[in-house]
Amino acid sequence: MRCTSWLLGSALFGLMSAAQAAVDPAVLDRPAPTPIRASKIVLVGDSTTAVQGGWGPAFCARHVTSFLTCTNLARGGRSTYNYRAEGSWALAEAEMRTPGYATTWVLVQFGHNDQPGKPGRSTDLQREFPDNLRRYVREIRAAGAQPVLLTPLTRRQFADGVLIDDLAPWAEAVRAVARELEVPLVDLHARSRAVVQALGPVAAMPLAQAAATPAQVSAALEGTTVGAAPVAGAPAAQNNAVTEPMGQAKVAFDYTHLGPDGAALFATLVTEELARQVPSLRPLLIP
Repeated sequence: MRCTSWLLGSALFGLMSAAQAAVDPAVLDRPAPTPIRASKIVLVGDSTTAVQGGWGPAFCARHVTSFLTCTNLARGGRSTYNYRAEGSWALAEAEMRTPGYATTWVLVQFGHNDQPGKPGRSTDLQREFPDNLRRYVREIRAAGAQPVLLTPLTRRQFADGVLIDDLAPWAEAVRAVARELEVPLVDLHARSRAVVQALGPVAAMPLAQAAATPAQVSAALEGTTVGAAPVAGAPAAQNNAVTEPMGQAKVAFDYTHLGPDGAALFATLVTEELARQVPSLRPLLIP
């Protein structure tokens, strides 16, 4: 009998506790949910934006809020021509058309592989390169997304202490298209060039993916950067067409690609400029 009474009492206590929990004001007084308004950024470009060797991973990981999806579709070795020709652009367009996002921005940065000497990639600077950019802008808008053009990230090669600005013509072509089509412009080339020039050839070396050789450091101390010398003790200028291949990504020292420190630095610059040029994005960015 005592056992039965104890069991009945326990059951009654459990029912009372369940009833009290069922009428918890914190549950009953919930306000009507407010639907979220999430947006998206799609990164399009070459290795200086891509997950291997670019600023894109640091940007997506550190500089966007949880209400801004960041999708990095940049790929190493790509130009305004072969990014489209191989089908990467079709994947980017599919991302632009994904339903449910309040706004989708597409950041486009090319130039490195559009330069001469890149078989299967190079484009004509005067006509094809700007025409390709115009087409990207038109198709981004047709997909209902918002285009943002970026000038190419500077390389970090020096001669007699002065930064070699070999990408200046491509940067200017991007600026011209941005003005013509009234597209927001992130002038990454100008910002990165100023920072790298201020650092100088030696201090800029840790921005790379791997450590420089003693011979490269020695040359940089004299103000001029060199590539991997084919013969010991014989300085040689870096051949960018050779060190920026289309093939398998690799971790090596060069004056173009970025390691963790370089990615962090230039992702911050992109974020600062993006907040200035696209004010509606500011609430979704983390400086």
